[in-house]
Amino acid sequence: MPDQTTDHDPAVAGLSRTVRSSRPFDVAVTVSPLRRGIGDPCHHVDPDGAHWHASRMRTGPVTYRLAQHGRDGATARAWGPGAEEFLNGLEDMLCLEENLDDFAPEHPTLKEAHRLVPGLRMLRTGRVMESLVPAILEQKVHTKSSFAAWRTLVREFGTKAPGPANLMLAPDADTWRRIPSWKFHRANVGPQRSHTIVRAARVADSIERTADLDPVEAAKRLRSLPGIGVWTVAETAQRAFGDADALSVGDYHLAAVVGWSLLGHPIDDDAMVDYLRPLQPHRYRAVRLLALSGQARKPKFGPRDPITDHRHH
Repeated sequence: MPDQTTDHDPAVAGLSRTVRSSRPFDVAVTVSPLRRGIGDPCHHVDPDGAHWHASRMRTGPVTYRLAQHGRDGATARAWGPGAEEFLNGLEDMLCLEENLDDFAPEHPTLKEAHRLVPGLRMLRTGRVMESLVPAILEQKVHTKSSFAAWRTLVREFGTKAPGPANLMLAPDADTWRRIPSWKFHRANVGPQRSHTIVRAARVADSIERTADLDPVEAAKRLRSLPGIGVWTVAETAQRAFGDADALSVGDYHLAAVVGWSLLGHPIDDDAMVDYLRPLQPHRYRAVRLLALSGQARKPKFGPRDPITDHRHH
């Protein structure tokens, strides 16, 4: 049971809890994947590094603030009907006691990355639709474009989150299902992605239940849905399932980054999967460590592909 603050009005003060890990833990690097770009209506980062996020728990909406507590802990404060459920599941969400006994990279670059970022954990929010919809929006488009679409749709169809942070809750499944196609079009979301979101929203209950499955089985169930492939499932599993092996195969940049960083030359997806196989079940952890530690390398060649504007098609 989370500890309530001493304030007489918990609706104002929220509920709070502090959790600790047996080894170093870094709040910011762990929860940063929840943020969908600067200006995400569902997420805010304070100047002191604390992260705010609004979510829909099974028991209702919640806004929470996570702040670093010493070298190995986090202090959370939460508001809304879902606050108690969120705080009770905090250790599990932050994967505080995940087992790294079988993570022993041999490559010196990965060893150094692990040394530089000892506080990284996976994320297991259990909120599958909240991770799946943004991942669908990010399919085969520039990140800048997908983040803009996310902001537009959440601001128009989301609802105000509880608590003092002035955040928004992403639309619930029924709302995603009812968004007109022309509204997606005005948000620069093409028909393939918008249809995939609507189809997923129609079976949202079964999608949410995948959080209770083994990550391998959960991924298999999600991939059975039209329009949802390996990349989208991996991006979802990285946030909702705590899957340290959820490698984003099909990412525009990832294989080249892995190749340049670890081999000194670019490789394709098949070669990346083959090369990282000895790191299973920690392939996603390895690429996250490369990025967070500053060890990732990729030369810049030529101009980027232009951003597609679906509103003019």
